[in-house]
Amino acid sequence: MDLLDTVRTAWGFTGLEARSIIDQNAFGNLLIEDAAGRIWRICPEELSCKRVASSSQELQELRELLDFVTDWEMQRLVSLATSVLGPPTEGRCYCLKIPAVLGGKYERDNIGTITLSELISASGEMALQIKGLPDGAKVELKMV
Repeated sequence: MDLLDTVRTAWGFTGLEARSIIDQNAFGNLLIEDAAGRIWRICPEELSCKRVASSSQELQELRELLDFVTDWEMQRLVSLATSVLGPPTEGRCYCLKIPAVLGGKYERDNIGTITLSELISASGEMALQIKGLPDGAKVELKMV
């Protein structure tokens, strides 16, 4: 299964009808164009998939904002991950072992590497499982 198919399978429940992958960062965040030309961001560490722009022009404007660039590039975290793990090998990216939304910290002991397709698949599965739960709800992860 290619990455676009993985995105469709793992994150389709959000309403995303993925057409193409525009960009990827070091922590496996993806910018995706949907069938209507809107741009979505998958953020695996937050188990989220949200529309960030209504067009490629709007995305370009977003990419000029310092807050977006800082959040997208994750330089402090990428520097920490690189110092601990070295650069990820082909097809892999950095990840939080426990996603932040489930209590994982943005720190050394919670950073690892994973294949991008595994990260997108696993984060989508977890996001679906916790969909609709209120903040602070107790969850028990069962990975099979």
